[in-house]
Amino acid sequence: MSAHTAQTELKLIGKLILEGELTCETGLHIGAGKGSLEIGGADNPVVKDSHGRPYVPGSTLRGRIRSLLEQATGAAIPSELVYISKRKGQEVRIHQSDRPDDEICLLFGRSPSRMEKVGGGDIEGGVATPARLSVFDAPLVVESITPQMRETLDDELTEVKSENAIDRITSQSNPRTLERVPAGARFKVRMVVDVLCPEDAALPALLAQGLRLLEDDTLGGGGSRGSGRVSFSGLSLKWRGRDYYAAGAPEREVASGADTAGLLAKVQDLGELVAA
Repeated sequence: MSAHTAQTELKLIGKLILEGELTCETGLHIGAGKGSLEIGGADNPVVKDSHGRPYVPGSTLRGRIRSLLEQATGAAIPSELVYISKRKGQEVRIHQSDRPDDEICLLFGRSPSRMEKVGGGDIEGGVATPARLSVFDAPLVVESITPQMRETLDDELTEVKSENAIDRITSQSNPRTLERVPAGARFKVRMVVDVLCPEDAALPALLAQGLRLLEDDTLGGGGSRGSGRVSFSGLSLKWRGRDYYAAGAPEREVASGADTAGLLAKVQDLGELVAA
């Protein structure tokens, strides 16, 4: 656990720039919503950009990493869960506490607004912290969809997976289709961690842990039915101190061409780099 305190002064020390590739080990489905249903298309289309290319929304990737870290660190407990949405049938709960050394809240930010606790009562929002982590939309590497892959796809860039739900009483089938980005497709990933105090040097290791957890879990929909297994590769991490922006000083390379294990090893102790 970090040594953050409520009195820690926040001032930009530098930024850690993480870039690399996310590879689909199985088909990937990140839904576009019911409003995007096309005539003659799949029941559940994937989200696409304005050019019709699938992409991984930064909010989806960020939210999944946060969820996995909350579970792994024991933060997903009723006493520290709050509602960020509470509509009938669509309740959304996340971890938030008012502890100044809560690394989940430091990495992902803490809302200053009043929130309802899942276990009852309110968090008044007395402790607000800016998010250190920014996760950008990950565009498709179009060349990763090879001509050989295109020959088997239902669309130029995606496949349609047919599924069948069976009623347990009547045995009646309920066929459905799921649009997916095919296995082998790659996306360009970019994340930025703002370091606002020396204690923030511990947060990149938490992010690296989240990436490793995601590789053994799933991203997007249909995970329990075979979709959404991903991996990270070619990860580079660069440090850009305040003088990089103010005086044109060079950036420093922390990691290059790493997998998640190599990244975790490189970020275990960034204290000296941050203090330099």
